Amino acid sequence: MTDFAEAARLTAALLRDLFEPTPLQRNDHLSARYGAEIYLKREDLTPVRSYKLRGAFNAMRKVRAADPAQRRFVCASAGNHAQGVAYACRHFGVKGTIFMPVTTPQQKIDKTRTFGGDAVEIVLIGDYFDQTLAASQDYCRAEGAHFLSPFDDPDVIEGQASVGVELLDQLGAAPDLVILPVGGGGLASGVTRYLRETAPGCGFRFVEPAGSASLTAALEAGGPVTLPRINSFVDGAAVARLGANTYERLKWVDPVQVLLVPEDRICITMLEMLNVEGIVLEPAGALSVDVLPVLGEAIRGKTVVCVTSGGNFDFERLPEVKERAQRYAGRKKYFILRMPQRPGALREFLSMLGPDDDIARFEYLKKSARNFGSVLIGIETRRAEDFAAFAARMDAAGFAYRDITGDEALAEFLI
Repeated sequence: MTDFAEAARLTAALLRDLFEPTPLQRNDHLSARYGAEIYLKREDLTPVRSYKLRGAFNAMRKVRAADPAQRRFVCASAGNHAQGVAYACRHFGVKGTIFMPVTTPQQKIDKTRTFGGDAVEIVLIGDYFDQTLAASQDYCRAEGAHFLSPFDDPDVIEGQASVGVELLDQLGAAPDLVILPVGGGGLASGVTRYLRETAPGCGFRFVEPAGSASLTAALEAGGPVTLPRINSFVDGAAVARLGANTYERLKWVDPVQVLLVPEDRICITMLEMLNVEGIVLEPAGALSVDVLPVLGEAIRGKTVVCVTSGGNFDFERLPEVKERAQRYAGRKKYFILRMPQRPGALREFLSMLGPDDDIARFEYLKKSARNFGSVLIGIETRRAEDFAAFAARMDAAGFAYRDITGDEALAEFLI
């Protein structure tokens, strides 16, 4: 066994002081659907509801072993990394300063404070993460504290590899395929390195949000590049630049092994896991499950492990998740309708709705018009194909309208 594999196994053993191995659960629902043995590695069930505690624990442990006098740690994070660092600080009895953007939801601030207790100080600074990160690193230089990277650190990568140690021990044999979400690459680089060394027959797929595909960009460019803009909906994996250390450990990946997932489609998976299985996953935590339909026949009869990386989901986001899921599935659309300003026009329009159509939003955008008024209307239906018949009825009646469901610019301001 290599030094890395031995170190990963040691980390897994030492983590037992914090929590038992996260469950590796065969999922009957998914297994039956895809004709495969589908297992979920439930990283959403760590004490901080994500795998991030593993890397934070290992990095802090090794810094303390090398320099026992180092008792001050710093991180910049608005989510799972902050909570993992806070928990590790309390465990080791050291002080942590956690920098978070001013815009961080109060729920995440409160959870970080709960996990860290008196061991952590939370500093809210910057409207954007880059500003927060710069402030945290300035503080480190001024105070002589140790900065804990969320992913681009060999010790953090080594800690995340403990996920691979556990799943291989729990399954008792190498799975045919392991599906891993990718943000900055810490989890993927750690788990794949361990399994490639100890279970060389294991295959891999990597899943990125389509709006923040930093691994795909790095593989195309031959090194990490900074994406000009990212979609932050999948906040646990919305990373603009893959880490330098993680790239070195993932540059062997064939681009065809990397699957991109539309952010709205993830919402369908999140709702299904919640409603059917009672499993609460954050957007990044649902990535590995979301690609199962894409793999389809390729996984039939195979043993597949999906790493569900986190479950820190704020239920205040549930209406947004439902909205995105319905729009992606084609069961909800938004139109700008040119409504004639005459008696009976609204009643005529309403008569064109089908028996399963429901008006979810109705708002006059131009209220002072004398002949025609612009109306924003949102309609939900049970079957996506119902909209074709609805549009045909509007065309036949001579109503002028525009479908803005897929128009990102208009949707951002109006929906």
